[in-house]
Amino acid sequence: MMLAITHAELVMRDHMIPDAVLFVEDGIITGFGEMRNTPIPEGCEILDAEGLYVGPGFVDIHTHSDGKEFFYDDPKAVHHHLKHGTTTVLAALYFSMNTEEFVEAMGKIRTAMKSPDCKNLDGIYMEGPYMNPKFGCDREHNPWNGPVDRDKYLPILEAGWDIVKVWGLAPERENILQFVQDVKARNPAAVFSVAHSEASPQEVEALMPYGLRIGTHHTNATGDRIFYPEVRGVCVDEAVNYNREIYAELICDSRGIHVDPYMLRLVRKIKGDDRIILISDAYACDGPVPPGYDGVEDINFDWSGEIAGSKLTLDIACRNAMRHMGASVVDVFRFASYNPARAVGYTDRGEIAVGKRADLILVDHRMNVKQVILKGEKL
Repeated sequence: MMLAITHAELVMRDHMIPDAVLFVEDGIITGFGEMRNTPIPEGCEILDAEGLYVGPGFVDIHTHSDGKEFFYDDPKAVHHHLKHGTTTVLAALYFSMNTEEFVEAMGKIRTAMKSPDCKNLDGIYMEGPYMNPKFGCDREHNPWNGPVDRDKYLPILEAGWDIVKVWGLAPERENILQFVQDVKARNPAAVFSVAHSEASPQEVEALMPYGLRIGTHHTNATGDRIFYPEVRGVCVDEAVNYNREIYAELICDSRGIHVDPYMLRLVRKIKGDDRIILISDAYACDGPVPPGYDGVEDINFDWSGEIAGSKLTLDIACRNAMRHMGASVVDVFRFASYNPARAVGYTDRGEIAVGKRADLILVDHRMNVKQVILKGEKL
């Protein structure tokens, strides 16, 4: 049966359609238009949006957990994100795992992707294995400090070659090109991200022809190269800002701790609205809140006091982006839906358009999620 969502404020990629109707059939968007001149066929199931915004479901390409449980420990943790409007999740795996643990976690994620209980789980974001060991939480337990070793990484590549959408890496790691070439040989569609790195712009740019097109949590866990104390150096952040082709992931927490609000606005001005990706980077870590962070509720910390991801969902990240960046409803849907979908190669979702998958959410002006529709099914 066709579903008609009526009296909707439709959020398109770069504009809005007020008081609109949208049609869904067999999990696909089949049409839309203004209510006043778009007839509704008889026999439709009607969902009255009552003036709520209707936009594409969020696509969170970088999140590890629901803030409490890692997805590989409890795949149903993706439900938490689904309730908050995220209709596509890439489960992030971190560099603290060894080869066997990575392979085991990938197997669990692969099994969960086939389960009806994890309908929004769609792949893996590898935050590792070869990042810079100087950066990131829990770096005391990094089994990948040594040389890039094919015997260690090939089992990981074989276990997840088809479900890993993004491989995060530090371009400055010695022999990293061998790893990149092996990944591309197994999966030509693989995407790379510069992650936990102090690479020079030239080292970053050298991997762009191989598919490096994302900056992992931009301005977080990145180094700087200063050759003279009185001169500011250029490093990863400058490379991401400079290169138009690279998308910038941003963690937008309530206090502007991961990324200062002024920096958020600066990155937006430099990159433009079509190269910003909001991520939650939700992590599971129960370290104590260090001094100076009293009252912070949406960030995790490890036991050394290092920031360890967030407790965010993308609806809250969107709300924070409105506050810190002056972004509109149209803007934040682009940051949290369209841009991340395109960055990882999804062309069937992330926007309201005829023929796209009917992943939709109904939200109010504060981005509070009132209804989620996944592949045309009301949840």
